[in-house]
Amino acid sequence: MLEILMLLIGLFALGGGFVLEGGHLTALFTPTALMIVFGGTIGAVGLSFSLKELKTIPKTLIKVFAFKKKNEFDIYEKTIAYYKEISIKLRKENFTFIEKELETNKELDSMTRKGLQLFVDGFKENVAKNILENYYYAEEELAENQASIFEAAGGFGPTMGIIGTVMGLVHVLGNLDDPDTLGPKIAVAFVATLYGVASANLLWLPIASKIKLINSINLKNKQLCLEGSMCLIESVNSYELEERLKSIIGDCYETKKKTEERK
Repeated sequence: MLEILMLLIGLFALGGGFVLEGGHLTALFTPTALMIVFGGTIGAVGLSFSLKELKTIPKTLIKVFAFKKKNEFDIYEKTIAYYKEISIKLRKENFTFIEKELETNKELDSMTRKGLQLFVDGFKENVAKNILENYYYAEEELAENQASIFEAAGGFGPTMGIIGTVMGLVHVLGNLDDPDTLGPKIAVAFVATLYGVASANLLWLPIASKIKLINSINLKNKQLCLEGSMCLIESVNSYELEERLKSIIGDCYETKKKTEERK
């Protein structure tokens, strides 16, 4: 609910500031401006991306609004512990338990599942690495596309607002015979610019930023899964596996570890 709450706070701040200045909220509701700005933005985005990319929008929005902020370290720690456990078990028994893991564990990350499958199938190290890296690059490209759709909407929104304002002013200038109505008509024309700028900075661009945050965590975790799978395929010991995975996270791993130990 945090995303919805922050959106409401932003809208309340804008509306509240307008009212405190002596304005009336009804003056901000203009159906024609809404049609021009949001309809034009949707049309421009639709022309900019393929149908396949546009179909990911509902799933992406669900991911954004269902996202629960967790400590990144906890997510990475869980992945490292999982691969370390697999490595230790491989020293004590054969890899048949991995086949069972692939069949029964439905919560496995897609990269982990692919890596374990390559290990079970006996792929050579260089071939397995190429395959896993290709999957990672595909995930990375998908993540970039998800954010770029909303970034594009954030760029088109203000432009559509200006177009709406210009269209309104053209209408006003074509009817100069009634000076008493010029003020209200010009005010209505500028509402389109307000919609364009507000939608970009309160909706489209914040959503794009949240997508980048979520994807950065997911991609880092997938990088851990890729390296962990390669460690299993290379038959390295659990200590080396842990060190190689920790090196991907960097100094934040040791810093967090020391902080928890002090507690």
